[in-house]
Amino acid sequence: MPGPRDLDPSSSPRALLGAELRHAREKVDLSQEDLGQQLFVSGSFVSQLEAGMRRMQPDLARLIDIALDTDDFFSRNCKAAAKSKYPEHFAEAAEAEAVATRIREYAPMLIPGLLQTRAYAQAVCIAHQPTAPDKEIDKLVSARLERAKLLDDPTKPLLRVVLDEAALRRVTGSPAVMVEALRRVAGLVHRRRVIAQVLPFNAGAHTLMGGALKLMAFDDAPPLVYFEGPGTGRLEDDPATVTRYELAYDLLGATALSPHESLALIESVAEDYAHEDQP
Repeated sequence: MPGPRDLDPSSSPRALLGAELRHAREKVDLSQEDLGQQLFVSGSFVSQLEAGMRRMQPDLARLIDIALDTDDFFSRNCKAAAKSKYPEHFAEAAEAEAVATRIREYAPMLIPGLLQTRAYAQAVCIAHQPTAPDKEIDKLVSARLERAKLLDDPTKPLLRVVLDEAALRRVTGSPAVMVEALRRVAGLVHRRRVIAQVLPFNAGAHTLMGGALKLMAFDDAPPLVYFEGPGTGRLEDDPATVTRYELAYDLLGATALSPHESLALIESVAEDYAHEDQP
């Protein structure tokens, strides 16, 4: 298994904890697989902990302290490393997304978070939490837009999305909000920053009807798959599970419109909203 990349320990508490875990493991001359066996997790999970991609839970931290004879260092520090500006069910996925080299995503009902505009993100957050105060909504929106800064890099991560036609047709916020949101997606496609396809309604049943999916690949750690539902999410590193959903995603892409046809549809729907928004 490839070793973890060099980390900047000052970047986050989770990165610091991962760097300390790597140091403590190497000090006792254990491989990631050897330590994983003692912790009852996979070697790839240990790799992801060291890379700052996975959250260290208290029970696991206690086992690490025992296995590596680190007193209670990891038990004392895992809570600080677990703090995140993202909802708990999404925190690990957001950390992984930030260091992924390739992201493939299927969005059945929404424009993916990395592609959202502020107005669209605000409408989504208010719909999800209709009784939340403005301060909480602003916090969620800001965190989502900060994630989107990944796309400021001109080349990585490589991002490919399949949008269900429902994500284009469902008016989120207002027609004006949809115009801005869809034109942002189209703009990213024109800049060759995102590969986008649309799964049309007439495609019928398909491989990912169960819900949203995100596949993430890395230079120095095993790939991950993230499943998300309303208020819940699950990150998986099981190779068989990842392989299964990589195939499902490939089949979905083969069913969807081509990138050229998809761009034409996105721009056409945006124009429809623009005319609808006129007095």
